[in-house]
Amino acid sequence: MASIRKRNNSYLIRVSCGYDTNGKQIVKYMTWKPDKELTAKQAEKEATRQAAIFEEQCKNGITGTHKSIKLSDFCTMYLDIKRDILAPRTYEYYNNLIESLIIPVLGNIKLSELKTTHIQQFIKHLQSNNNNSPATVKRKLAVLQSILKQAVKLDIIESSPANAEKLTLPKIVTPKVEIFTKQEAAEILSCLESEPLQFQVLIQLAIMTGARLGELAGLKFSDIDYQSNKITVERSVYKVSGQPIATKAPKDNDIRTITVNSHCIDLIRLLKAEKTKQAISMGKAWHNEDWLFTQQNGVIIYPQTLSKQFSKFLDRNGLKHRKFHSLRHTSATLLLYGGVNIKQVQERLGHGNIKTTNLYLHCIAEADEEAANVLQNMLITKSHVKRVENDKEKTG
Repeated sequence: MASIRKRNNSYLIRVSCGYDTNGKQIVKYMTWKPDKELTAKQAEKEATRQAAIFEEQCKNGITGTHKSIKLSDFCTMYLDIKRDILAPRTYEYYNNLIESLIIPVLGNIKLSELKTTHIQQFIKHLQSNNNNSPATVKRKLAVLQSILKQAVKLDIIESSPANAEKLTLPKIVTPKVEIFTKQEAAEILSCLESEPLQFQVLIQLAIMTGARLGELAGLKFSDIDYQSNKITVERSVYKVSGQPIATKAPKDNDIRTITVNSHCIDLIRLLKAEKTKQAISMGKAWHNEDWLFTQQNGVIIYPQTLSKQFSKFLDRNGLKHRKFHSLRHTSATLLLYGGVNIKQVQERLGHGNIKTTNLYLHCIAEADEEAANVLQNMLITKSHVKRVENDKEKTG
């Protein structure tokens, strides 16, 4: 039976057409927009009738309605498909971009009439905004490419007019990975001694595990194996605008176990004891949810709050300012400095693709070049000084 979902001024109609030979469900969609003169009740009644007609067409293999569908209407269909597939914050980003940019610029064009020239004009429109860097243009274009790729999957269009090989894209300069040097990382750890215990644990784990901020914020005491010094990363905290804080699986669904040093484990033990005292003193006001990093009443803390605390910590101690995520980059780089295999670093950080981990090799190469220059300058300087002194002795 067809399902109907109202979205803004139109109705998305969805019909299940059984399963293919691989056991995958076959789903057909259409969007129906009622006439403005219809009342809400009349529109709902007509939507039901349109759904019945579309369901009958699907059964008989007649779905020509798709050929005249506009991009704006297909976007509704696309978001319905992706709702439970995309990460919540990614879905929010896609939804906002579609509503504010893609539909206003291209929404009135039929999918069957959308050409590569339209996509190239879309790119030009993005480039006309000075706030859009080449990387931002590519990121926004990727949403449109995803929409059209879905249309191909549903046999609405034969090929995507937004395939990258058909387009001229702005050149993207790979951003430099920002890290703290070994000396800066050591100084950060030294300055931690006067900080609250919870913050000490946070920064120690950030450097020692290389975990993402959301993954650190999602740690529970039950994730700690105190005997083997291992920590399991199995969730990440996120916040969607207008909704309460929530958790999801780590990026790329990579649940992993990371070994840390005994000092980290000792700090976590102390933090657990501190939380126990807080719980006793607060009584019923304490939220006993087992989180490592909490607000004063035991409620999980916002990742953005932890990030702000880190910025203030750097300012307080006169340390070079970098984003919290730089601690993750620093962890990876220090591991590679220490001779750890790049595959092990990939697994420890939870990178879905080793190409991402390879970015850190550039940091090692740059550091090696800097080290060579330092040695060269030292040797040349010493040699020059010695030569000058010898010349003085000869002429003196």
